[in-house]
Amino acid sequence: MSKPTIDLICFPGAPNLPIFAALKKGWFDEAGVSVNMNTTPNSAFQAENLAAGKFQIAGTAFDNVVAYQEGQGAVALKDTDFFAFMGATQVELAFITAPQIKSYADLKGASLALDALSTGFAFCLYEMLAKNGLTKADYQMVPVGATPARWESVKAGQHVGTLTIEPFTSIARNQGFHVLDTSTNIFPAYQGGAFAASRKWATSNPETLKGFIRGYLKGLEWTLDPANREEATAILLENMPEIKPQVAGAVMNSLLSPRSGLTPKAAMLMDGVNTVLDLRSRYGSGGRLSEPSKYIDLSYYAAVVG
Repeated sequence: MSKPTIDLICFPGAPNLPIFAALKKGWFDEAGVSVNMNTTPNSAFQAENLAAGKFQIAGTAFDNVVAYQEGQGAVALKDTDFFAFMGATQVELAFITAPQIKSYADLKGASLALDALSTGFAFCLYEMLAKNGLTKADYQMVPVGATPARWESVKAGQHVGTLTIEPFTSIARNQGFHVLDTSTNIFPAYQGGAFAASRKWATSNPETLKGFIRGYLKGLEWTLDPANREEATAILLENMPEIKPQVAGAVMNSLLSPRSGLTPKAAMLMDGVNTVLDLRSRYGSGGRLSEPSKYIDLSYYAAVVG
């Protein structure tokens, strides 16, 4: 009997390591599902294709789930029913800047790169800038796409700064770029990454979804075990050749810290969820958001973990 297939779409980055490990070790197969992993060039592509059913599960920013459910996404989608079913990362977002940008004051008149202007981690950058005395009149935000494209645009001098996750933060720092600030400096908790699906698909495929959760959790547990660090690093380098050995240690340190990387047991951090909702309430277009259950259903996760 053939296993059900999940087409998974994630943002590129080191937080995908538990998926790489579960694929390599056969833990998705063991959980009764076949997983095809893809990476997205930007949040709009991911959301459009998740809504269209080309992909069944997305590894995404939790804020993206909120944005599309509130009709505030980067593209207009009708009747979306996205929900987060499991956490992934608290994630440290680093505000990297070109070598000549050494302070927030140096950013006046500058061009900054984002994935999209009103989804994902954009509001974290707006908050960093606001806390340091800058208004939207002081800089220009340009939608560029996912982290690899944004980092390349800053490296090429097209923009002077952007937000990055690992491994791009360590790669940038190693090449002489500054880390002007980080999300962990300004938020006590932040629900960065999560796994999402459509409610319709999940309702029709509950065992398939639970199989994905089982496989991922096994990959996560293995990744977070200090005894596996050397092999885990090798798997990350194998899947992300842009990570050079000289920065691999820093990437892994950040990734394995629950403060800046993977969340143990893939829990949803409700304090971090509330941070996301607060930021969207203040920087989004729809007013106050305060009901997490509109965007989260942990029943499938709870059925797996007990």
